[in-house]
Amino acid sequence: MGIAAVIENDERTLLEKLEKLQGSYIGTATDDSGSLEAVDFARLRTEILTNTQIRNQIPDIVRKCRDQSQFWQFIKHKFAHYAERRQYIWAQFRPLFDFLEAQDRSPGVQPISETLQAFDPDNVHAAWQKALDRRTTDPEGAITAARMLLETVCKHILDGDGRTYPDNVDLPKLWALTAEALNLAPHQHQEEVFRTILGNCQSVVNSLGAIRNKIGDAHGQGRRPVKPKPRHAELAVNLAGTMASFLISTWQERELSNQP
Repeated sequence: MGIAAVIENDERTLLEKLEKLQGSYIGTATDDSGSLEAVDFARLRTEILTNTQIRNQIPDIVRKCRDQSQFWQFIKHKFAHYAERRQYIWAQFRPLFDFLEAQDRSPGVQPISETLQAFDPDNVHAAWQKALDRRTTDPEGAITAARMLLETVCKHILDGDGRTYPDNVDLPKLWALTAEALNLAPHQHQEEVFRTILGNCQSVVNSLGAIRNKIGDAHGQGRRPVKPKPRHAELAVNLAGTMASFLISTWQERELSNQP
C-alpha cells in the first residue's frame, strides 16, 4: 500500500480530515514535521472547501491561502512566535470543530455513537461515523454506509456466537440469522405485541436493503436515476443506527447474563 493510500485510510471521518489539515497548518507555521506533502494538503483543502455541510464554518485561512507557501508568507509576518501561531490556528479551526461535534452529540445520535464506539471503534463505529459524515453532502454514500453498518454489526455478532453464514448473504438474511441467534425473531415469541414489533424491525431492515439497492451508490442507474435527498439519507442512517444499537445492546445483555 502506498503512502497516499495510508494517509487516506487514516482519514475515515470529516473530523479526522480536519485534524490532519489543521496539523499541517501548524506544521507549516512552526517548521516541524507535521506539515503534509503539497498534494495531500491540496486534496484535503479541496475536500473541505467543497463540503456544503460546513460551508459557513470554513476557516478564513483555508479559504484565502491556497497552499502552504501562501500560508507561510501570511503567518510569518502576522506572528513572530510559534506559540502565537498555534493559538491563532486553533482559534481559526475551533468553530468548525465545535459545529461538527455538536451535530454528533445531538440527542438521537450521541447514545448510538457511545454504544457503537464501545462495541467496536475500528469497524462498527467507523462505519457509523462515515454514514453520519455523508448525510448532507453525499446522500447515496450515506445510505450505502448505513447498510454497511448493519451488515458489519450482524457479522460481528454471528462470528462471536460461532455461527456461519454465506459469503454473499444479503442484509435481510443476515438480520434474520442474527435476530434468531439473539432470540429476536418474531416466531420465537408468543406475545403478539412483541411479534409485531420484531416483525416490523425485520421490515425496516428489508427496506434499508431495498433503498440502498435502489438509490444508494453501490449500483449503476439508468437515464432517470433516483437521487436521494439529505432528509432521505438522514432517515436511513438514523434507522440503521437505532437497529444496530438495539442488536448490540441485546448481545451485550445476553453475554453479561451468561457470565458465571
